[in-house]
Amino acid sequence: MADIEAMIEAQELRFLQSWMHRDAGAIRDIAARDFMMMVGSNPPELLDRPSFVAAAEDGFRCTGFRLGQAFVRRHGRCAWYAAGAKLDLELGRTEWTGDFMLTGLWRKSRFKGWKLAEHSVSQTSKDERFTQAVRSLQMWT
Repeated sequence: MADIEAMIEAQELRFLQSWMHRDAGAIRDIAARDFMMMVGSNPPELLDRPSFVAAAEDGFRCTGFRLGQAFVRRHGRCAWYAAGAKLDLELGRTEWTGDFMLTGLWRKSRFKGWKLAEHSVSQTSKDERFTQAVRSLQMWT
């Protein structure tokens, strides 16, 4: 189990670093084609892979992070990642910083290794500006 924990934690770190450096190519490499980002606004909002990649390059930025204790649990060809984190995020000109809960569903493919299928970022916030800002990033609306 320790091997899978180290592998998934390293992949999660790579994902966050790619987001912070606005590296769209690395995000595409890490995220599965059916990737979804769930943002814990009130109400929650979703970003599909194309929406998240475009937003990470411009409108939804991670400017810093510090991961806390992580938990990884394997379920067959999938692994569930959960960790507390201090995040510095920006949605347009709005800063969103503080303590967050990160979760990720990692899926192992036969040929491409571990891919991030689902990721969530949530902080308790009742500010509807975040909901509206995330919703505006959705490319399907």
